[in-house]
Amino acid sequence: MLKFHRHLKRIMAAMAAAALCSSAYAGFYTDGATLKDGNGNPFVMRGVNVPHAWFGSQTSQSLADISATGANSVRVVLSSGSRWSRTSASDVQSIIDTCKANNLIAVLEVHDTTGYGEQAGAQTLSGAVDYWLDIASVLQGEEDYVIINIGNEPFGNGASASEWVNGHANAINRLRSAGLTHTLMVDAPNWGQDWQGLMRANAPAVLSADVDNNVVFSVHMYQVYDTANKVQSYINGFVSDGLPLVVGEFAADHFAEDVAEGAILQTAQNAGVGYLGWSWSGNSSDLASLDIVENFNPSNLTSWGQTLINGANGIAATSATASVYSGGNSNNGGNNNGGNASCGTQDGNPICCDVNSDPDGDGWGWENNQSCVVTNSSNNNPACGTQDGTPICCDANSDPDGDGWGWENEQSCVAVSTGDNSSSGGSCDWHGSIYPVCQNTSSGWGWENDQSCISQMTCDSQ
Repeated sequence: MLKFHRHLKRIMAAMAAAALCSSAYAGFYTDGATLKDGNGNPFVMRGVNVPHAWFGSQTSQSLADISATGANSVRVVLSSGSRWSRTSASDVQSIIDTCKANNLIAVLEVHDTTGYGEQAGAQTLSGAVDYWLDIASVLQGEEDYVIINIGNEPFGNGASASEWVNGHANAINRLRSAGLTHTLMVDAPNWGQDWQGLMRANAPAVLSADVDNNVVFSVHMYQVYDTANKVQSYINGFVSDGLPLVVGEFAADHFAEDVAEGAILQTAQNAGVGYLGWSWSGNSSDLASLDIVENFNPSNLTSWGQTLINGANGIAATSATASVYSGGNSNNGGNNNGGNASCGTQDGNPICCDVNSDPDGDGWGWENNQSCVVTNSSNNNPACGTQDGTPICCDANSDPDGDGWGWENEQSCVAVSTGDNSSSGGSCDWHGSIYPVCQNTSSGWGWENDQSCISQMTCDSQ
């Protein structure tokens, strides 16, 4: 009955809108902790942040390259003109069109608000809303393809709960009053990391301030989230409270401090929570390890890029295209593909990726809204362990060519050397992650045999 009333409200709202203009808007909406697309299908973000405001000439090709990884969404950095060159309405329209051409959902964010209250020159949320209203004409009608992230990390440290709640409530009310019915994304305080728990405790107040009840909350997980327990506690807390959450930014480290990226990937996958890795390329030298590819070249995945895209619970294994692009059903090469599950099939049934999906030990589990069979090879949590989220090969013979990678249980696995930091059998233990040693690259990182590799010189330099 509740679901019927919700759809009745949406139908009546659409009829009212149709009376005022030539087309009624539908688009993304939230249903408890679940984000759903315009067809009513759950949509879980698996994507990448794109630094458009600083590298605009790279954006079009980057979007195509990101789509090729299997990503279903991108979060695009825009500028209102307060701190960087203003992203024009025509530029935003071009971004949306390119995303649609590449089957990507566009999360658009104003970056000028970053760290307001601590960062000199940072813009207020109200200023960000002014920008959204100024370019509203290119946003309206794109509700199926665009989510508006009102302002990036709009409060630094020291903001009160009432400042965060009221600032967003006022912003949401202004956007709704202007006729923008998109799903709105709200960033946490504390530079997005919410280490004080203000968003965690006060998200319901912001959600209730939206007449459309259509808000997704975004936490940025960096060094504050350096253990699996911290990651799980935060993500699972939102889900258990029925609140929609996305990890809007994260990486493997941040200013040389560790991040529990493997736990983020696995917890997000288990909980059905979206994530968007920071960032495709172009980070400053002190944050170069946050680049997913080197110099915008998709053939040169970094260590972080390898984990995000090709690791267990990464984009390639778990992403599903929004059904607005796929004719009404969410499907892609990821875990949402029923019998074609990334962890394999047995007698036509998907194999569970996580042995913990079978708590009663009866041989059957439940993942991705369907039954799965638990086997000895159910190994997103494999018996032989994981390395940076990627399964470790149990059998040394799985790597006959000695390149550091093998194939077991219908997926790639890493062949771990038992030696020191130098390569053994063609692999290198690079600060805890295993990579094949390049045969044709003398220094730095390379790309050989369709994968990233590390030179012997760089491996030995640790």
